[in-house]
Parts: sequence; structure tokens; C-alpha cells
Amino acid sequence: MGKRAALLCGAAVVLAGSVTAAPAAASAPPPTETARAAPLAWKKCGTTKYPTLQCASLDVPLDHAAPHGRRITLALSRVPHTAKKYQGPLLVNPGGPGGSGLTLAGFVAAALPKEVAAQYDIIGFDPRGVGRSKPALNCDPGHFAPVRPDSVPRTLRIERANLQRAKAFARACGEKYADVLSYIDTISAVRDMDRIRAALGARRISYFGYSYGTYLGTVYAKLFPERVRRAALDSVVDPTGVWYEANLAQDVAFDDRHRAFLAWVAKHDRTYGLGTDPSRVEAKWYAMRTALANAPAGGKVGASELEDTYLPGGYFNGYWPYLAEAFAAYANRKDADPLIEAYEKFGASDASDENGYSVYAAVQCRDAAWSRDWHRWRADNWAVYAKAPFMTWNNAWYNAPCAFWPKASLSSVSIANSKVAPVLLFQSTGDAATPYQGAVTVHRQLARSSLVVERGGGNHGITLGGNPCLDRHLAAYLSDGTVPRGAGSVDAVCEARPDPKPLTSKVAATSARGAELHQLIGFRH
Repeated sequence: MGKRAALLCGAAVVLAGSVTAAPAAASAPPPTETARAAPLAWKKCGTTKYPTLQCASLDVPLDHAAPHGRRITLALSRVPHTAKKYQGPLLVNPGGPGGSGLTLAGFVAAALPKEVAAQYDIIGFDPRGVGRSKPALNCDPGHFAPVRPDSVPRTLRIERANLQRAKAFARACGEKYADVLSYIDTISAVRDMDRIRAALGARRISYFGYSYGTYLGTVYAKLFPERVRRAALDSVVDPTGVWYEANLAQDVAFDDRHRAFLAWVAKHDRTYGLGTDPSRVEAKWYAMRTALANAPAGGKVGASELEDTYLPGGYFNGYWPYLAEAFAAYANRKDADPLIEAYEKFGASDASDENGYSVYAAVQCRDAAWSRDWHRWRADNWAVYAKAPFMTWNNAWYNAPCAFWPKASLSSVSIANSKVAPVLLFQSTGDAATPYQGAVTVHRQLARSSLVVERGGGNHGITLGGNPCLDRHLAAYLSDGTVPRGAGSVDAVCEARPDPKPLTSKVAATSARGAELHQLIGFRH
């Protein structure tokens, strides 16, 4: 978190040119490592929604330091260019760690202006361990099956139960994937990206990433600055907090965003009947939580599952009307059916979610140092919980396997970069998953970057989601490299779209494009 930069509208624009500076001696692999890539065999794999999608696979080294050793397989997707003007490959990533990017290629191709998308081969990929890549991780199937212990460890018994779950998950990962876990990390994924570049026959790539995908992009730019043509980063990870401090910062931001949701419910008291005072609406939400901790709804929605259900509202306000209806039904009429339905839609985990979480844990626990002292975790999370109770302990247990991870952690990467071509950053001021200060930090560390801010917005993932102002900046950048340049620390400002209306309104609750985007980005990213 921290102070928010002054929002100043940009005036001038510049063009993102090419960069020829060589990387540091130890940054890039020897040329022979990427020179032998075989052509990719693309096959049709289109869907009704994205009929032009093609798929391929690429074998890469499990350990990039041993390029002739064991291989693993990455799943790739492509929407090929159709215009005479060809600008090369545009790799896209939805975040995570653990998010699948195969469908995202189709979405980006459809959401960009046709004349811009047509100039690129838009490339999606499942990072190592994810989705259709092989091997795909699933450390502990059923880990999030309801009903879990209450996330808030008010008693020693509850704390021990949650600790046992975290230790069991870490142990299961270590036993099931002992030969793989040391190579599931951001740097390895970045080197995979460069293998994709080589297999595509491209000297440089363009890149577009959301959430964790912004960190993936900045680390790629650090290791291979001369191979980045353009890079657009949406909802920017603070690289100085990976990953322990970043999660504590998230807790505070998610609490703010949850209170914004409750204030919206109070504003629409005529629809939901929960009162016009946000503080009283908040008290009713926590009363619901207490009741569910004592008697889970339908035998599946306890206190922890309730938090899982309402967390997505912190990512995307398009979910607020659905969450508000479930809240009102339970609080006003003791009708749990809408709440159970909301849990199944937003909170429940399937095999894909289990895969995503396994990769999330593997990458975060490996990427950077985590305290192995549970006393520190306990003290830090109780301190944050005192001011931000909504998700603090739920998030702590989500990350707790890192306190017991079976593999040693790497050192975090400094992404500071004066060699890469101008990068375009997008950030909403109220983003909870990647708080605003992270974008300010990255803007400072990427010497020629530009920052476009959505003022008054709170969604996570904001471009191609229905804000024309943001999308114009993205399209101009991908079209000809244009980036805004302002007089202050922010280069351009776009006003946020209005919050949604209740479902009973004649106005649609949310845009179809925004909902689709957030299904692809997912949660906990």
C-alpha cells in the first residue's frame, strides 16, 4: 500500500522504439539453448466462441541449466494474424500463478479492435505445471472440500486444524512431485517463454499480461530486454513485496473493497432491505458469518466457504448484485439456497482450481523467501486482522504451505530496467489483488514506462473489460507503439465506469465482456 500518486492527465505521446542493448552476462541462456527449436505443429482446436484458435505443444527442459536433460511439455494456443501488416507474436497471460492462457488468446483476439488483432499472432500458453501442459500439478485433490475449519483461529484447536491442513498440502506436493517442484518458479517460466519465442521463429515478442502475468512480463524483460518489442501490463504486481509482504498488503486492500461492496448494498437498500448505514450492513454480514460458522448452510457453506464466495467481489464489481441477493436472502429470510448457489458459482473448487492452486503454491513458495517461523505468521496476521478482518486469515491459510514447503526458496528478482523498450502499465486506484502502489513502484523501476490509471475503479483486470478509454490506450500502443507521457507520475487518467445496478434494474448488472474477462483471470491472482 502507501501513498497514492497524484493523478495528472498526460499531454504528450511518444513511440515505443526498439532496443538493442544486450542483457547482463548471466541473464540469458547461451545461444545454443534456443537455437534448436523445431517448428511448431499447429492444429485446429477452435471453439464455437473462438473458431480460429489453433493448438500446439512444445517440449522444453525441466531444468534450463541442463538443456539436454529431462523434458516437459507446454500447451500453446494461437489466433493467427490475417493482415498484410504483421507485427509478430503477442504472448498473453491471465495471471495466477497457475492461470491457463489457452482461451485468453481467443478472448484477446476478439476483444481488441479487429484491425489491431489482425496484425499479430496472438499466443496463449499454459505455463509449466498448468492445465494442459505436462506434467500438470494437483498436489492434494479435495483440499478445499467443504466444510473447512473456520479461518479465524480463535482457539488453539482451530489453529491446529488449519496448520495440519497446510502441512499436509505441502507434504503431499513434496511427495507427489519431488522431482519437479524445484523447477516450478517464475524464472523457469520466463525461460520457457523465451523457448516459445524461439519456436515461433521470432527475434522479439510482444507481451500482454494481467495480474501475476505482469510480474512474469517484468521478469522476462529483466532477463531478455532486447527480446521485448512491446509489453502491456494490467493490474501490476509490486515486485518489492513478493510474496509474503504482498499478501499482507492484499488483506488490507480486500477489506477496503469488501466495505465498498457493503456500502453499495446500503445504497440500494430499497432492493436488498439490509439498511442504509454501511456499518450496520457490515455488522449483518459478520453476523451471517458467525451463524454459518456454527451451522454451515446445506452442509457446505461455513465461515471459510462464505469468505471464498465473497472474495470474487473484491476482484470484480460485476458480481456484486449476485452476492448482494444471496446475502439479503440469508440475512432477511434465513433462505440459504441463493447463498449455496453463489458458493457453487464463485467459491467452490473443481479439478482445474486444484491445479491452479497447486501451481500457485509451488511458484510462490519457490520464488522468494518465506518465514518458516509460524510465530511470525501468527503475529503478523493477527495485527493485520485487527484492522482488516474480511480475508486476512483466509489468505494466511491459503499461503501457509509456504511455511512448510519441502523445497528451499530462491532469491527474489529485481525488475529495475533501463534497457527494455517503453512498457505500458494499467492500474485501477482501488484494486485489491494488486494494490495501486505496486504499479507506482514498477513505473519507477521501468525507466521508460508509462502509467495509465483508472481513477475511482476497484476492479482487478481493467483493459478489454468495457472501459473504452483504457482500451484506446492499449489499442494505440499495440498498433504503433504510442504511449502517453504526462507531466507527473501518472501519464494518463481514465475515469472508472459506474458501479453495477441491482439485478432488478432495467440496466444490465454487468457487461458480458467484463464478466468473460474475469472468468479467464480468475481469483486469488
